Parts: sequence; C-alpha cells; structure tokens
Amino acid sequence: MSSLLFRPRQQPVLLVLIALITLALFALPLLSFAANRLVSGQPLTFWQVSNSILLFIPLLWLWQSLWWPPRRIHAISVLLAAEVLLALLIWLAGKQATQLANSGSPLARTAFGSGLWCAAALALLLAAEAVRQITRSTPWRIVLNLQIWLLPLALLLSGHLDRLSLLKEYANRTAVFDAAFTQHLWLLCGTLLPTVIIGLPLGLAIARRPRWQNAAFSVLNLIQTVPSVALFGLLIAPLAGLVAHFPLLARWGISGIGIAPALIALVLYALLPLVRSVVAGLQQVPQEVRETARGMGMSAWQQFWHAELPLALPVWLSGLRVVVVQTVGLAVVAALIGAGGFGAIVFQGLLSSALDLVLLGVIPVVALAVIFDALLRLLSALLERRHD
Repeated sequence: MSSLLFRPRQQPVLLVLIALITLALFALPLLSFAANRLVSGQPLTFWQVSNSILLFIPLLWLWQSLWWPPRRIHAISVLLAAEVLLALLIWLAGKQATQLANSGSPLARTAFGSGLWCAAALALLLAAEAVRQITRSTPWRIVLNLQIWLLPLALLLSGHLDRLSLLKEYANRTAVFDAAFTQHLWLLCGTLLPTVIIGLPLGLAIARRPRWQNAAFSVLNLIQTVPSVALFGLLIAPLAGLVAHFPLLARWGISGIGIAPALIALVLYALLPLVRSVVAGLQQVPQEVRETARGMGMSAWQQFWHAELPLALPVWLSGLRVVVVQTVGLAVVAALIGAGGFGAIVFQGLLSSALDLVLLGVIPVVALAVIFDALLRLLSALLERRHD
C-alpha cells in the first residue's frame, strides 16, 4: 500500500501537467460569449458549458495513470487520453457555439476562453511527454505528435466548428486569408532560394579557409543583432534612392516598400544559421573518412560528393529547418513595410482590437512553422538513420 502512495512521484512531469490541466478546466473560463463582434465577451465556466461533464472521462483516466508503473503501454494510454481530452475540448466548443447561435442572434460570437487555451496547450505537452516515453525513434516521435491533430482536423473539416467566432472571421475574409497565405509562401520561397544560392557556396568557402570564418561570422552576427523592424526600415531609403536613379527597377517591382526590402532583410537574417550549419556539417566529418576517400583515389569533388556530403547533409538540413521556421515568423513583421502575408491580418486585427482577427493571422503562421519543422526534422532523422 505504501508503494502505491508514492508512485506519482515517479512521474513528476505527468503529475504537474495533469494538475495544471485540472486547474485550468475548473478555475478558468472555458469559453467566451459575446452578443456581437464589438462587445466584450462574457466568460462561460466549466459548469456553464453543456456536456462538459464528458471531460471527466479523460481527466479521471489521466489521474488514474499516475498510479501505473512507467511502462510503454501505460504511456500509450496517457497519449490516447490526452488526444481524447483535446478533441473533446474542441468538440464542446463547437457544440456550445452552435447552441448559442441557434438560440440567440446570428451575430453572436463564441470564442475559446483562457481555460480552454491553457488546457489544450497542456494536453499537447502531456501528449508530447507520453510520446517521449513511448519511443526513442525521432521519426516515430514526429509521426505520433502529428497524428494528435487528426481528430481536431476532422472536426474542422466536418463544419462542426463553423459557429465559433474564429471560423466566422475566416468566412468573412476567405479571399483575404487565401491571398495572405499565398503571399506568405512566396515570401518563404523567395527567401530560401537566394539564401541557399548565397549561403551554401559561402559556407563551403569558409569551411575550408578557417581564417575567413571570423570575419564572415562577425558580419553575419552583426546583421542578426539589428532588430527586424529596424532592418526593414533601413532598407527603405536606399531602395527608394536606387529606384529614383534607375526607373527600370520600378518596372521589375522593386521599390522602397513592399516585397523587395522584405526579401533582402529576410535573406540577410537567414544567412547566419545556414552558413553556420554548412561549416559545422563539414567540420564534424571524421578526418578518417577523408583520408579513406583520398586513399581510394577520389578527386576533391568525388571526396566531397561521396564522403563529406552524405555525412554533412543532416546538419545542413537542421540549419535549413532553422531558416524556414525563422523566416515564417519574421515574414509577419514584413507586413509593416507592405510585404503582405499573414502579418497584414495580424496588424489589422491589432489596430481594430479584434482578437479573432489576430488569431486568424497567428494560428496559420504557427501551423506552417510546426509543419515545416516536423517535415525537415523527419527528413534529417531518416538521413541520419540511413547512414548509421
């Protein structure tokens, strides 16, 4: 009996997360209801949300799991409970929004409350901790973390969540959202291509010439210290001056504001992590591999292509992953100089004090960053596994 009383101490992370989830559900409002978009919402607590009693099923399941020994089958059970809890939270929000919209004004807005946001975030952390205990394989961890979103995505595509204020905001601005999504991807692709074209040869050059590294990294580090808003602003005057002296540039779409200064700034920011990863990838290639390649009669190009590149590529992909995630986030700030993207929606929401509009711009940015990060981590892990 005494061993059962102390077993939760064997899993302190799970204990803390489950306790915080319980606190968020009962101490904070799950939803917020407003008569229209302009008025402040009224909080709806756990006991005011219909069918919220269903949340006790995964919650009690999680509390009971603390008394289980830390084995893989029990970690799988915790993962399933966290997934059910997350799906139930979203399902209850959609159901409550539909009920309130049918019984009141069509202009009524139902939004996620602080309790639901916190509980959902903690459920994701709990699921990630369970995945960590289930497997040590990076590819399987990524797959298990991504599958958590299958049920919420099914609810979204089914139309069950259409009465939530965030989805109403999307319905009113579908064309704007689609244009922002396209522009954000253009900013990402327009940054990655020149970054790779410049950063890869630069990294290869200084990796073989150590004396150049200090100077190159000093310049790239200096660029990183300049705040993004300041760098975007500093590029306006030089580009405007160039366009004034060379009108042909204006025909190519280059101006002091817009996508041109945004791409230049994003590329400058992206160079450091990519160049550093190129150098680090080549430096971690064992000297014995190079000597073996030379002993086999390989030329310098063959040595690079067949010996160094396969071993350095996972590190390069890690650097590219940092570049992609960083660019997806910084592209939001580029909207301040007219580059568009999801940043335009975010700043419009901030100016109009519309939280749903801010979330409409923020959530896709987070989703893009997570998806690209997961895909590149998965590719890097598969390459490392192939060469082990």
